[in-house]
Amino acid sequence: MQICQNPNCSNPFNPDYSKFCIVCGHGTFGQILRNRYRVLRLLGEGGFSKTYAAEDVDRLNAPCVIKQFFPQVQGTGQRAKAAEFFKEEAFRLYELGENHPQIPRLLAYFEQGASLYLVQEFIIGKTLLEEVQEQAYSEAEIRKLLLDLLPVLDFIHQRNVIHRDIKPENIIRRDTDQKPVLIDFGGAKQVTHTSIARQATAIYTLGYAPTEQMAGFACHASDLYALGVTCVRLLTQDLPMQDTYGLKDPLYDPMTAKWLWKERLQVKSITISQELIYILDQLLQHFPNDRYQSAAEVLDDLTAELSLPLGLEPVSSAIFHIIKTPLTPPGPARKVIVPLLPLKAFDFDVVTVDTAGKETSYDTLSAKLFLEQLNKNVALEMVSIPGSSFLMGSPEFEGDAEEYPQHQVTVKPFFMAKYPITQAQWKAVVALPQVTQALNSKPSKFKGANLPIENISWYEAVEFCLRLSMKTGRNYRLPSEAEWEYACRAGTTTAFHFGERITSDLINCSGGDFYIVPTKSDFRKQITNVGSFDIANAFGLYDMHGLVWEWCADPWHNNYEGAPTNGSIWDVDGDIHRRVLRGGAWNFNAELCRSASRSWNEAEGGLRMSGLRVVFSVEE
Repeated sequence: MQICQNPNCSNPFNPDYSKFCIVCGHGTFGQILRNRYRVLRLLGEGGFSKTYAAEDVDRLNAPCVIKQFFPQVQGTGQRAKAAEFFKEEAFRLYELGENHPQIPRLLAYFEQGASLYLVQEFIIGKTLLEEVQEQAYSEAEIRKLLLDLLPVLDFIHQRNVIHRDIKPENIIRRDTDQKPVLIDFGGAKQVTHTSIARQATAIYTLGYAPTEQMAGFACHASDLYALGVTCVRLLTQDLPMQDTYGLKDPLYDPMTAKWLWKERLQVKSITISQELIYILDQLLQHFPNDRYQSAAEVLDDLTAELSLPLGLEPVSSAIFHIIKTPLTPPGPARKVIVPLLPLKAFDFDVVTVDTAGKETSYDTLSAKLFLEQLNKNVALEMVSIPGSSFLMGSPEFEGDAEEYPQHQVTVKPFFMAKYPITQAQWKAVVALPQVTQALNSKPSKFKGANLPIENISWYEAVEFCLRLSMKTGRNYRLPSEAEWEYACRAGTTTAFHFGERITSDLINCSGGDFYIVPTKSDFRKQITNVGSFDIANAFGLYDMHGLVWEWCADPWHNNYEGAPTNGSIWDVDGDIHRRVLRGGAWNFNAELCRSASRSWNEAEGGLRMSGLRVVFSVEE
């Protein structure tokens, strides 16, 4: 795509074959908009705007989205007011995106020629419209969607923002974590659809908006209505269709203002619980005062119910949640126990050594794990990690500035792979359907079924998690950096979970520094099978020190200033092109294998030396 270099051109985007600008006639073209953004292709357009896929040249060609708006105003004074209003709305979008991970970040805004522009984060994933065109949602999926999206609506409503255009097209399931991201906020559209001289006109999509919004009086309950409509369309696969005679909608009777979604469920032999029917009916009430008045109210009703996670059935040995369930909405609540995962106990040995490398304790402990069958021959052992608080980072006498300041972090329970992912496990998951990118089934430099996978990029590790999630219905992911260190320490505060020193009988590293205690045997100087040392930490995890670097989900930060304290992924203000590595490796010295030691690699692969260990949360 060619970019007209006339600074006053009202629409500088031109096809590659143009010799002169199709708008202003200018004959000079370039490839970069505003000396920074390489525009790749048109993604979509409406009467007042166009959206382009682009790359940010100043940020190593990071993908982004450019939205171009054409203000519907006349005269210099009106245009100046429109530009000022656009700036205010852009600042609001910036605040939203910077403070919530399920809202795209605003990267820039500017005015050029007769157009106004927003540059936003590009969200990689499928829209819910694309998903529902393939398959209808189940009740469990609708519940999960509501649990993920209602906090986003509560967040924006608390800041007096109304989205005004919630529909499947404007919700993207992000590939990296499978979370729904709410896109296309109406604030910027308000500038382009509204005359500055009069009250705002209505912004809405037919088939999703309530009557008060179509009359120009949107409120918080209007967004909740549109979310309810989205849910019933995802359940039934019945989408509104526009033809020459108007809107055709099998779910809604405009003559009686009545929703027909329950009748459509009966026709399609779809059964859902009375509790969910009650919630959706409340969302779809005709008058705003009859609906839920806040997203928090919907969440209260939703979380007060009995529900099984997607794809899981009751079993005899399990982890349990205690939750509340109304007998009849909104009747009295009772406590119920919901089984989640079948667990089995396993025993393991734990060793502690003193500063001379001599054993001071040798214990046999027990923990529980969940067995995830990848194919008929290969399984993945996921160990139950209890939640608690710990001191993350190094004390002043250990490590360097990247590991400071030491800070208290509280981590929720989760499951973590007992070992680094092996080459056999990698091959089994690579055989599953592709989600976002192709994977090499044999990327490792060193070959062996029980050797850890290595030589993979961060993006390839994320793709592995996505494929595993699609197969199992559980949200497998890379651990946050806090989760990784918490799991490695397993309640210890020393440099290693073994103690302050290590020997070649405990970990596989290259040796050769202050933390090594001389022993009779030399270090192996080669990669080894997972679990070769047969010594675990107190959680029952093996090979947390040495063997292979392990990817974490977090972008790189130079230190812990401003780090979250809840164990979550620290995805604010970091370098997204560099991702955190933990654990050290067989060919790195012992200092880099400490519990608190941290490093990074280019997300695209860089040195191509890294592997992974997956996790999933107890509460999704």
